Amino acid sequence: MGLIDKIKEKAKQNLRTIVLPESEDERVLKATQIVLKDKTAKIVLIGNEEKIKADASKYSVNIDGATIVDPSKFANIDKYIDELVELRKSKNLSRDEAKNLMLTEPRFFGCMMVRLGDADGLVAGSNSPTSDVLRAAIQVIKTAPGINTVSSAFIMETADGKFGDNGLILFADCAVIPEPNSEQLADIASATAATAASVVGLEPRVAMLSFSTKGSASHPLVDKVTKACQILEDRKVDFAFDGELQADAAIVESVGIKKAPNSKVAGRANILVFPDLQAGNIGYKLVQRFSNAEAHGPIIQGLNKPVNDLSRGCSVEDISNLVAITATQIK
Repeated sequence: MGLIDKIKEKAKQNLRTIVLPESEDERVLKATQIVLKDKTAKIVLIGNEEKIKADASKYSVNIDGATIVDPSKFANIDKYIDELVELRKSKNLSRDEAKNLMLTEPRFFGCMMVRLGDADGLVAGSNSPTSDVLRAAIQVIKTAPGINTVSSAFIMETADGKFGDNGLILFADCAVIPEPNSEQLADIASATAATAASVVGLEPRVAMLSFSTKGSASHPLVDKVTKACQILEDRKVDFAFDGELQADAAIVESVGIKKAPNSKVAGRANILVFPDLQAGNIGYKLVQRFSNAEAHGPIIQGLNKPVNDLSRGCSVEDISNLVAITATQIK
């Protein structure tokens, strides 16, 4: 059984409610049919009920069982507007502006559903840029306690099973923060450890990557990583981590023993935290292409409740898979 199949089985055990705000997208309606058929989540679609049902009929899609919420007819809309005004009072958001956002911006409305407990998570982005999805998530849902950084992770599923845990290894951050500082690197490590445990069921072993291993090179870029490790130490995190480590020292046992003989992570890491976005993005794409690995993600992490972003070129299967992943991020 592949990783996605395992995640779907896990999602079935505790059915969550996931909002799909981009109901105007044919792929979203087709993914809704798959999710409902597979019983991996309950689905909320946002928009005009007549139009959504007409589109479903036009596309020969069965969305029976999905809840359709029209913000213009929503009974608790005033509560949502008041909450948004309170959240954005430091930015002087007026009630009229908040009302306009709630009625015209389904990603904001969907995130408010999640914030106020009317849904468990949200998946969007098939019909909007990442910036729109993350802006709604950050402004409405906010970051998790003790975390000030929203980041991303890819679950890399390699065919030969040599690295990580039977071929499963997480890469972060590969999609969100271009130049994380030490504090942000520590946040990324903690958030990715949580993703590994909740979504994949792994016991996290985090390697903080650099071009140096344990002082083999001296440079401010190395110092940034070693400082991140000290921050994790000071936080007394509940997962194994080590750094700074070169990539081979992190994942190859023989190299790890040689370069970092006293490490609990070296040679056995199942999470790689890259020092910046360039390295992370290049790294996951090289692994994906060179080893024919599956790259599941990006999974957005660090938020108080789960929101995930799709590529605008995503497939129906990508959407249904990400719904299952989002459902398993919920504690």
